[in-house]
Amino acid sequence: MPPRQSEDTGLPNLTDELLIDLIVQRDEAALGELYDRYASLVYSIALRITGDRQTAEEVMQDVFQNIWQTAGGFRHQSGAVVGWIIGITRHRAIDTLRSKRERARNRELTRIEAAYFLPNSSGVEQDLEQRALRQAVQAALADLPPTQRQAIEMAYYGGMTQTEIAKQLGEPLGTIKTRLRLGLSKLRELLRTLAE
Repeated sequence: MPPRQSEDTGLPNLTDELLIDLIVQRDEAALGELYDRYASLVYSIALRITGDRQTAEEVMQDVFQNIWQTAGGFRHQSGAVVGWIIGITRHRAIDTLRSKRERARNRELTRIEAAYFLPNSSGVEQDLEQRALRQAVQAALADLPPTQRQAIEMAYYGGMTQTEIAKQLGEPLGTIKTRLRLGLSKLRELLRTLAE
């Protein structure tokens, strides 16, 4: 079987723009060459944004999958390929971070809500029950040790990830995870006793 045309041209000698043109034609070797050129840059940017190696690797895979799927959308006159790749990386990393943060927040809120679900009431009764629950949560939060309360408030009211909390407080990630776990456990106990 004769070698593919892209192999004849010597991919390492081609410009980024020509590689994109070949990727549009579904040349996997061209994508491989682009990957070889920019994978470490993409990974570094993703790691800087996400702060997590595994997430950065996932973002890197998403970026090159996206390049494979959308190479036809690249416009030569709008800038360099590397700028386009950096833009894709930045957006993918931020989207991934937001998605993970939202999933984590929803998991925790679902646990708390499931444990303290109020039966459906109508109008005034429902408002009163929600107000009472809000007051109970505030009272339970006030009874927590300050470090645990701070971590929970930053996570749930501030919308921060555990990694972001650790960075902002200058604490190890493991310490923040422990504070959140212990704080949520105590919060559940306090709310359970208030509900009884």
